[in-house]
Amino acid sequence: MHWADFAAQTLSQRGDKHIIASGITPSGEFHIGHLREILTGDMIMRACKNAGMDAEFVFIVDSADPLRKVYPFLSDEYEQYIGCALATIPAPDENGKPGNDGRTYAQHFLEPFLAALEQIDVRPRIIDNYTSYANGEFAEKSRIACEKADEIREIIERVSGRELADNWFPYNPYGHDGSLDGVTVTGFEWPYVHWEQNGVPGKSDLNKADGKLPWRIDWPAKWGWVGVTCEPFGKDHGAAGGSYATGKEISVLFGDNPPHPLVYEWISLKGEGAMSSSTGNTIGPLEALELVPPEILRYLIASTKPKKAITFDAGMSLVELADEYERLLSRNLDEEMVDDSLSRRQKVALEDAEGALRMSKIGDSGNTNVSFRHLAMLAQVKSDDEIINTIGEKVSDRLNRMRNWISGPHFPEELRIKIRDETMQGLDSDIIACLKVSLSNCEWRPNDIGNAISTCFKENEISPREGYRNLYLAILGVEKGPRLAPILSEVEKERVLNLLEV
Repeated sequence: MHWADFAAQTLSQRGDKHIIASGITPSGEFHIGHLREILTGDMIMRACKNAGMDAEFVFIVDSADPLRKVYPFLSDEYEQYIGCALATIPAPDENGKPGNDGRTYAQHFLEPFLAALEQIDVRPRIIDNYTSYANGEFAEKSRIACEKADEIREIIERVSGRELADNWFPYNPYGHDGSLDGVTVTGFEWPYVHWEQNGVPGKSDLNKADGKLPWRIDWPAKWGWVGVTCEPFGKDHGAAGGSYATGKEISVLFGDNPPHPLVYEWISLKGEGAMSSSTGNTIGPLEALELVPPEILRYLIASTKPKKAITFDAGMSLVELADEYERLLSRNLDEEMVDDSLSRRQKVALEDAEGALRMSKIGDSGNTNVSFRHLAMLAQVKSDDEIINTIGEKVSDRLNRMRNWISGPHFPEELRIKIRDETMQGLDSDIIACLKVSLSNCEWRPNDIGNAISTCFKENEISPREGYRNLYLAILGVEKGPRLAPILSEVEKERVLNLLEV
């Protein structure tokens, strides 16, 4: 059973109506690591619906969270906004300085991510946390937290194993300067939390966005008023003493049933470690979608169990992932699964494959008559018009992404192709002459070309290694590369034969 179907089966024991949630702080550029959280939630929602349940996926934008520091991509001018809610400070301009286009910091980083979600067919209900505080959605949970401050302190200290400061309070007011920093709570009398900042008193109304709950309390509060029944989250939150461990006890204190947890591992960039919005070590979802068909990105997540780490490589591994996806598309998995001779292990593998394919498809995106690998080759030897005239207009979107990939830094050198414009000197003239005769007399199709090359080597007792080395040099100017027969079949026969002049 696919991991999303298993999660749905587990949720069915809680009832037939579910809200699956994901929450992310827009502190910097969203990255592919965030897509794992979002897609995990989306796939569980799809699995619930497939099982006949009523399911909704919500994406909670933690815009009430403060700017914690001046990140490397920001100018020092953001020092004045440290501690302020991301929904209340200006978006950075192209130089990392506070901009004046009217957008907030949170909007600046959220908008491209939402555009990426649309491309990968994820359409959650968006809940803005800051707006939710302003609308009073958190008021009741905030009241309970303030009234039961000692009980919440005991839970956090006991479960997390860390001691809270003497002046800790389960609600953080925004001070006179809009920042959470330097604010000390002095009392609580519903609906106000009283405080002082730099000796100047103030008060915050729990019915408004005058402050926020600390993360370990904010999270279970959201579960309660949103009605969350399942939430995927990273392994840091799921660790012993982590925020889920404290959150589930606080959730019960709030009178709620904590959601079913699903812990996932990180996605890291090959050779660069885990991605981080705050450090800038990222590949953004829109950047990835400029290179990768959206169904392949979905398959990256769908085909990997959540607790298994993923190393994202936009090079050769991407080709191998696309090959794997396309092989699955070409199989009749339903027919294979009724084979009585299959072992239990084989049936489980087939169920996983079918589920991964089901969770990856976007509309009729699976219907294609050209593979990812073959399109990578075509895009290097033919014009857009030639490719579209042969394959059809439907390939245009994939072709645009492919051209971006080929022209960028991630395209694997072993797949790079450049047909020579003139003959190369210094090659073995006997081998080249033999190849020209053999290729002159064959049909210009990949299999026929491959057979003609092999026959030439065999009949003339030419070492295949040396023969191919000369042929690669004559056509591509390199000693080895992608399979030649499919490449040659897409190049005019006369042009190839001209490159084999002795």
